[in-house]
Amino acid sequence: MPSLDDLRRHAVARTLFTPTTLLAAIRRLGFVQADPIRAPARAQDLILRHRVKGYRAGDLERRYARLAVEEDCLVNYGFLPREHLALMHPRVSKRVWDTATRRRAAEVLEFVQARGSVHPREVDQAFAHGRVTNYWGGTSNASTHLLDGMHYRGMLRVQRRDSGTRIYSIADHPLADAGAAAQALRAAALIDLVVRTYAPLPAASLTYLVRLLGYGAPHLAAPLQQALRDARQALASAVVDGTTWYWPVEENPRSRRFQVDEQVRLLAPFDPVTWDRRRFELLWGWVYKFEAYTPAPKRRFGYYALPLLWRDQVIGWANISVRDGGLQPAFGYASGKAPREAAFRNALDDELQRMSDFLLGPSGAA
Repeated sequence: MPSLDDLRRHAVARTLFTPTTLLAAIRRLGFVQADPIRAPARAQDLILRHRVKGYRAGDLERRYARLAVEEDCLVNYGFLPREHLALMHPRVSKRVWDTATRRRAAEVLEFVQARGSVHPREVDQAFAHGRVTNYWGGTSNASTHLLDGMHYRGMLRVQRRDSGTRIYSIADHPLADAGAAAQALRAAALIDLVVRTYAPLPAASLTYLVRLLGYGAPHLAAPLQQALRDARQALASAVVDGTTWYWPVEENPRSRRFQVDEQVRLLAPFDPVTWDRRRFELLWGWVYKFEAYTPAPKRRFGYYALPLLWRDQVIGWANISVRDGGLQPAFGYASGKAPREAAFRNALDDELQRMSDFLLGPSGAA
């Protein structure tokens, strides 16, 4: 029976694997959550820098068009190996388009097909769709909104980005078998994918992740519920301190293969190690919150606080900015103070140097 210490070590070591190539890292992770905030870098870059040799901020965007990787939705928006798209496409949205929207989408699809790829600005100039109310109650460009919807429904794909803006081309998703057996297989594969990305998982977090799969595969809602019931029987599991945990059956949290190193790591808020706030509190005994959308006077951690991992313990957080060609870090600690041991101070200095190289290049110049 694993202990909480075993699960903590397992959670850290299984996903912070030896750095490899960009495509191999994305395939091993299964899914890399994206976020547009750059403080000090986008979430996808902060996640990949620990797992890709020599990774620099922006490498994924620069190399994306040459990789077998897609921007798409799973439990959130992010990047995943192209082979996983067949588990979700053709995607059937819960939001049914009216006749006018379907007509506009058909016109835009023909426009994209003729051009090969398009910038949202080109679509707006050609069709003048105006503005619409967005999900947050504000207004946004109607052409951008329509392109997002077409991408979500599998009509378009992100071919590349131009200064952060999605450039779209026609998607080519093969028709999927709509039979019950085929849907059950896809649902089971999706649950396997998220378990491998985020294990070990408390029972409530496993249920939550399957609910979030309704974003990537809304048309598989019923098969996903059955697949969840099956997964609870098939996955390895244990009750530790009153909580049931799940992980892939071929892994043993007590195995010596899951060893932690003597490194400090500044993690993205959406890193697989720290993404699950429920698991975070169970493993590390304190509550971490992402506060980018919290009013500044109410923030405890900061605008974009990066959890600070030392060995297998998340002991605090850091806010990193770049000023005058160098890093400006500000730290906070769950216990109220930093570890006093020299090994921690040396490891923290090493991590700040790695962060500087990642953001500014080895020379320290932008």
